[in-house]
Amino acid sequence: MKKEIQEEYYLLGLDVSTKTIGVSLFNNKGELLELTHISPKAKPEPKSKTEELVKKADLFFNFIVKYKKLNIKNVVIEEPLLRSNNVNTVGTLLRFNGMVTKMCYDVLGVVPEYISTYDARKYAFPELMQPNTAGKPVLFGGMPKDVDKKKVVWDKVNARQPEINWILDKKGQLKKENFDMSDAYTVALAFAHLNNIFQ
Repeated sequence: MKKEIQEEYYLLGLDVSTKTIGVSLFNNKGELLELTHISPKAKPEPKSKTEELVKKADLFFNFIVKYKKLNIKNVVIEEPLLRSNNVNTVGTLLRFNGMVTKMCYDVLGVVPEYISTYDARKYAFPELMQPNTAGKPVLFGGMPKDVDKKKVVWDKVNARQPEINWILDKKGQLKKENFDMSDAYTVALAFAHLNNIFQ
């Protein structure tokens, strides 16, 4: 019996904030091809927050143009957390997410999909679903309440991809950008698991 030969295509995962965008690129075989980040800085100094966002979106546009010739079928973005007490922060993040979504569509011809932080972690790393004190399976169940969740997720990504050279500061500590990258990895992996993409 002949095995069906499938054309290789790609999945792009993004973790978007106004400061740093984590980026992961997988092929449909489940191989990680790139894990990086972009920290767009608007220059010269913008006159308003909106102008800053527009300039940062332009920088992101220039960044993803390099993926244009790839056969990217899926773009998945982590949904922004809306629990901040600062309404302006939430509004800014939503505006920027909308701009990034449009840029992905304009450059790659793909309508991005969103996945929540909770679902990303749940479906990327189902072993993180453990019983809590009431016996109900929840994310990080059984772990201390003050556990560094971003570090736990980073540890999972690092265990899966030991070849990655992470970004360290002068003291040898992980820089914040690593967590944006591991979040981008997590959303792509979860989306792939949910949609049976990896062969």
